Amino acid sequence: MTSRIVAVLNQKGGVGKTTTTVNLAHALARMGKKITVIDFDPQSHLAVALGVVSKQQTGIDEIMLGHATFTQQQIPVRENLNLIVAGPRLQEIEQLRESGSHRGDLLRKALAPGTDDRDLIFIDCPPSSGILVANALFAAEELLVPMTSDYLALQGLSHLMGTIKKFEAVLNKKYRLQIVMSRYIPTRRLSKDVVSTLKKYFPQQILATPVRETAALAECPSFGKTVFEYRPGWRSAKDFEALAGDFLAGRMM
Repeated sequence: MTSRIVAVLNQKGGVGKTTTTVNLAHALARMGKKITVIDFDPQSHLAVALGVVSKQQTGIDEIMLGHATFTQQQIPVRENLNLIVAGPRLQEIEQLRESGSHRGDLLRKALAPGTDDRDLIFIDCPPSSGILVANALFAAEELLVPMTSDYLALQGLSHLMGTIKKFEAVLNKKYRLQIVMSRYIPTRRLSKDVVSTLKKYFPQQILATPVRETAALAECPSFGKTVFEYRPGWRSAKDFEALAGDFLAGRMM
């Protein structure tokens, strides 16, 4: 079995990347899928959101530097859900002096052995376009792009698409791109306008269930809990359950 490797990315901050990664991964794990999430942001927000204090703990940094294996660095955090923390040296990888293409390929090589027992691997990317995001794009076959429904997010997406197209040309591959509407406010006309604009440019690429903005989703990380633990049965939990079903079935708006 080959794992699906999904990079969760958007170069714009504040669009709900980590919230999407944590809650979608937990929703899929609750459905029985074997999931590993990789905290690929030196700020370590993903680990915090899962209740793991990881300041000095090594993680994906040591795998990429060739000092540890994927299997060794996985921490079981929920049933069917493992985490690989960022690690204190992840920041250093941005400053590696070796040749460009080698630096960009570290993650793909690190994930090649030992991932076969996982159904899905999610890479929670930093909000940048540096060498870490390049590594995620080398390693992944699928891209999940969380989007908020405002016009600045649309501008950010057009910049991101430019980056993706460059990588597709260089690597000679076509990513499976899926957009998730996060922090969605259904009562705002702007939300509907942005969705209809997106549908025009990305037909059959927007997952069917938008995740509505709620206070619960913003509060979860401070308790180190997913929405299923913090507010089970709440509308945000229902949104993520539906989104997980969309993700597996390829259901689009």
